[in-house]
Amino acid sequence: MARLMDKSTRIFLAGHRGLAGSALLRRLRKSGYQNLVLKRHDELDLMDRVATFSFLREQQPDVVILAAALVGGIHANSSMPATFISNNICIQTNVIDGAHRAGVGKLLFLGSSCIYPRDCPQPIKEIYFLTGPLEFTNRSYAIAKIAGIEMCWAYNRQYGTRYLAVMPPNLYGIRDNFDLENSHVLQALIRKAHEAKVAGLRAISAWGTGTARREFLFSDDFADACLFLLNRLDENEKELIEDSHPPIINIGSGVDLTISELVAVVCEIVGFRGRIDWDYSKPDGTPQKLLDISRLSLLGWKSTTDLRKGIRVTYGDFLTQLHEESE
Repeated sequence: MARLMDKSTRIFLAGHRGLAGSALLRRLRKSGYQNLVLKRHDELDLMDRVATFSFLREQQPDVVILAAALVGGIHANSSMPATFISNNICIQTNVIDGAHRAGVGKLLFLGSSCIYPRDCPQPIKEIYFLTGPLEFTNRSYAIAKIAGIEMCWAYNRQYGTRYLAVMPPNLYGIRDNFDLENSHVLQALIRKAHEAKVAGLRAISAWGTGTARREFLFSDDFADACLFLLNRLDENEKELIEDSHPPIINIGSGVDLTISELVAVVCEIVGFRGRIDWDYSKPDGTPQKLLDISRLSLLGWKSTTDLRKGIRVTYGDFLTQLHEESE
């Protein structure tokens, strides 16, 4: 039986109000972890090196979970590449270096499947990291995340820390971002389909050809996997963290589908019955991104939320957000 973290473990969860961070917060609290250190952006700017270092020295957490990041879909990544690379590298550097200086031995860094080469074999194994060119549309974000992985690996080798990087596919779920300009594909589709249904429109537009394949993971499943790994980091340290390999592990559902199939599922759940107009002038992005999750499966974890159920929950939360905004 795995040796679990003590419930009194002091955990700093950076980015607790985002999609992944809020799911992690729910999971930690559900599991009985109450000694949680939380700060909103207006209380602590992680891009401020001095403030971040001082905060970590004062708080002395046992574990740091780095879920804070600037994220977005193809449009956001393509239109703000400088912002994505500079902000994310700044946040990562401050938190990872600050954690080490504060004596934090265990850290979980949230990466992304976009760190893998655009055309690598499918499903994507962790060993494919840095074996080929990246997808151009999110290159800046990917390189920032790669820098974070390299930092974790370098600190492990030089200082003996246990900093682990987890690679999820496209996440979705409760308290998601549905902004049409900055959200990811599934979230944008939910909003488009809902607004078209309410307005009585006959068609909605979708980017690309619809042939690209994507894997999606419900955010609460992702949070469950993160806690699973943190609780097994001591027992499985030699497998998860080795000097000879980057300390990365994939977390996914093991299932993908085409964007065209995704659109059909979203429209069915939302109740939009109109036409889909594909904008072929817009990019598809990487042709396929399906993670190989065999290492995590061998440790004993698998996702439990199928895509349809997850989208229904996410759509319900979207409606809740609309109601809150209207009050």
